[in-house]
Amino acid sequence: MDISTISLVLLLGMLGLLAIGMPLGFASGFLAVAVMVMKFGPDLLFSNFGTGPLNILAQRMYGLTTDYVLISVPLFILMATLLERSGIARDMYSSLSVWLNRTRGGIAIVTSLMAVVMAAMSGIIGGEVVLLGLIALPQMLRLGYDQNLAIGTICASGSLGTMIPPSIVLIMYGLITETSIHALFKGAFVPGFILASCYIAYIMIRTRITPSLAPLPEPSPDDMTGPQKRLYGSALIAMMVGGASALLLVRALFLNVINRIDEDTVYVSQEFMLKSGIVTLVMLAWLLFVVRPARVKAAWDVGKGLLAPLVVVFVVLGSIYGGVTGITEAAGMGTIAVLVLIILRGEFSFTLVKEALMRTFKSTGTIIWVTFGATALAGAYTIAGGPTYVANMIVGSELPTLGILLLMMVIFLFLGAFMDWVGIVLLVMPVFLPIVLRLPVEDIGVFSPLVDARTFVPVWFGILFCVNMQVSFLSPPFGPAAFYLKSVAPPHISLPDIFRGFLPFIALQIFVLMLVLFFPELTMFFR
Repeated sequence: MDISTISLVLLLGMLGLLAIGMPLGFASGFLAVAVMVMKFGPDLLFSNFGTGPLNILAQRMYGLTTDYVLISVPLFILMATLLERSGIARDMYSSLSVWLNRTRGGIAIVTSLMAVVMAAMSGIIGGEVVLLGLIALPQMLRLGYDQNLAIGTICASGSLGTMIPPSIVLIMYGLITETSIHALFKGAFVPGFILASCYIAYIMIRTRITPSLAPLPEPSPDDMTGPQKRLYGSALIAMMVGGASALLLVRALFLNVINRIDEDTVYVSQEFMLKSGIVTLVMLAWLLFVVRPARVKAAWDVGKGLLAPLVVVFVVLGSIYGGVTGITEAAGMGTIAVLVLIILRGEFSFTLVKEALMRTFKSTGTIIWVTFGATALAGAYTIAGGPTYVANMIVGSELPTLGILLLMMVIFLFLGAFMDWVGIVLLVMPVFLPIVLRLPVEDIGVFSPLVDARTFVPVWFGILFCVNMQVSFLSPPFGPAAFYLKSVAPPHISLPDIFRGFLPFIALQIFVLMLVLFFPELTMFFR
């Protein structure tokens, strides 16, 4: 059977199987076998078993599922589920609320900031939306916030885990396309925070144009004044900077004094140790003689909820960006850090760990089964010559480079409305990325920033894909964020109400998608 007929059968078969409710992993696996039979005949299944094309598929699946980096996925999911069941997120929300409670739209801004920190801790989407729905939604509705604004803020901000490292979407993309995950994390940093900044800017502008969307709470005697916020804020910053400098100094002393191999070995320069010591002393002097101990204690009381999340972010992202560990080791260190914090807070119980592990097993199992099926289908289609057929069809359409990229974006957006991101990255990326790599690099971007950085194209395209997946989490009819929120929302909030609240935020996501498409240099700041 020719490849064009196989492609048509594959497309119709996938749509049909998903329409009748068959899980994506099993649908993909079934279609993988169908593609192989259509290409090589039914004898393939009964003769020379374990050799030929079937053996290639088996090796492909085995290679992907035994990749060391894949271990980071369940570890990040476990970290997210532990955070969801502890009080760390609630304390962070309370601490942030203290600082922004007298700001118009402050609770919505707090929700977005909290989502950014949570995304930087774990990179999981579903847990964030559920947690924000439990913590922030009742608070915003109680204060009289517009329902659409509250819903959109929670779901759009809660899906930032797709973009902000350590994103599991980026990890899976890196595994499938053999792209450096470290480079993907660095490239996604700026676009992710641009997207979060757009959410916050929209909230601030919209609530100032229409104040009734976010009424200010009644003043309380316990509210901090402006000077108090500035003083307490400087105290918290001094505590964090001084504590970090002290830890770096202790580490340097340990490496250079206790752990010395020989007299000529210097792990950390004396200049660095001197600077760390000076910074520590300056911060300590500021706290003791300017802020004064009584006000330092008061600042600690209102800001201590931020400490645990920042520690987790520092452990995970600090170890990755600092070159201390790889992605998998950072995930393990982050999980241990969360467990230690839960124990120190007195919240540890075997029931909490058991529930977190069960949620992790279920989520990981879903991802693994989809990975099995989609990898088999992508491999079968590749053996049948599908990617070459699709590439020749798209490139031969004589569309300009921008037209081809826009067509891909439309396909991603369409698929994202009906399929999970795991299936899209496994099924579509092996077809689309080779096409992108064949495009003239000088036609990519307004200022052609990739002309001298051709090897960066897979990184840029991966981040572009992640922005698409941001939209997919909110896109009807199957936007996952809507169903996550519905599971914890009050009964009077229906699914149509939730999707209605998404519209302005989908527009913001598409705006950022266009920015990354036209200005790839946004992904190149930390290259």
